[in-house]
Amino acid sequence: MRFQAVAAGILILSGLCGAQPSPDCKPAPTNIPGAQYPCVYPDGRATFRFVAPKAASVQVRVGAAYDMTKGEDGAWMVTTPPLVPGFHYYSVIVDGAVVNDPGSHTFYGTSKDSSGIEIPEPGVDYYLSKNVPHGQVRMHWYYSKITGAWRRCFVYTPPDYDTNLKARYPVLYLQHGSGEDETGWTIQGKANFILDNRIAEKEAVPMIIVMENGYASRPGEKPPASPPSAAGRGARPPVGPGTSAFEEVLVKEVIPMIDASYRTIPDREHRAMAGLSMGGNQACRVTLANLNIFSHMGMFSGTCLGLGTQPFDPKTAFGGVFADAASFNKRVRLVWIGLGTAEPEPFPASIKAFRSSLDQGGIKYVYFESPGTAHEWLTWRRSLYDFAQRLFR
Repeated sequence: MRFQAVAAGILILSGLCGAQPSPDCKPAPTNIPGAQYPCVYPDGRATFRFVAPKAASVQVRVGAAYDMTKGEDGAWMVTTPPLVPGFHYYSVIVDGAVVNDPGSHTFYGTSKDSSGIEIPEPGVDYYLSKNVPHGQVRMHWYYSKITGAWRRCFVYTPPDYDTNLKARYPVLYLQHGSGEDETGWTIQGKANFILDNRIAEKEAVPMIIVMENGYASRPGEKPPASPPSAAGRGARPPVGPGTSAFEEVLVKEVIPMIDASYRTIPDREHRAMAGLSMGGNQACRVTLANLNIFSHMGMFSGTCLGLGTQPFDPKTAFGGVFADAASFNKRVRLVWIGLGTAEPEPFPASIKAFRSSLDQGGIKYVYFESPGTAHEWLTWRRSLYDFAQRLFR
């Protein structure tokens, strides 16, 4: 216990005291209040500082691992090359032990709470809080009879929800990726600010967004295994559990609950589902299996193929839902597919295979590319930015 207390005392000092950063290096917006480090230069370089006077080696891993240099004050520091704009998980490795940086807020991703650093994107503010009317994000707890456990979803209501009491709203069910949870789209993805700004600009219709936990298991079933921890650009766990229990929870419990608790427009024409990576796979499969419930679908860096890279037969696959292209195109208002141009394999190959199959079957869809981004939150912020303006038109 004494060792833990001493260690904690050292760690708490890491980002909060010691030398001030260069005037050009501004504290990252993801830092805890008062923490000077990590700090970010205008060109995207980042300086990290960690106090561990008795350590033999310290690294920071933000995508790549960078060796830190120890100063006379016992603080280890390193300045990275320019990092890609957007949000990055990172960790500190002290004599082989992986720890979080106490100067950073923690974010649930990579199957654990991780440090995170936001590299500002010059001239871009569509996902930042602006002086516009803001909606609310509500934490909605409920007991699931299907899983035999308490669950929660986060629900975004648009800016006029509490003042325009006669209005009813369409609903987007928006899923996180593997190793993340229902907090991801609000905290890392900035979905609420994206919608606030799009609605204020009249480029998106006011809508409710439901962000549900994509992991579910029935009583007696083995809970879905957490994917291996990963951190950094393109090095995130991409695959999660199957959609069976989750689909049942969503369709039989969550959607009726949301329609009963909020002023929704409770029909398929005003209901959409989308997700990133694993959530994109879930959105694709759940939507195609429930076209009596959904009329819009979005896949951000994911498709019904999971990580598969082989095309499918549009006449027979997925229960033959694509067999009659004219009927499908009339019934499904929007099929949206997107990815970053720097995504690692197999994502580009998988999405290419899915698109080629849709092309073969005559299925209409919107395709979007995020320039220069990988399997990361900036790709998905950009995806939501484009997707949201096309919904419920």
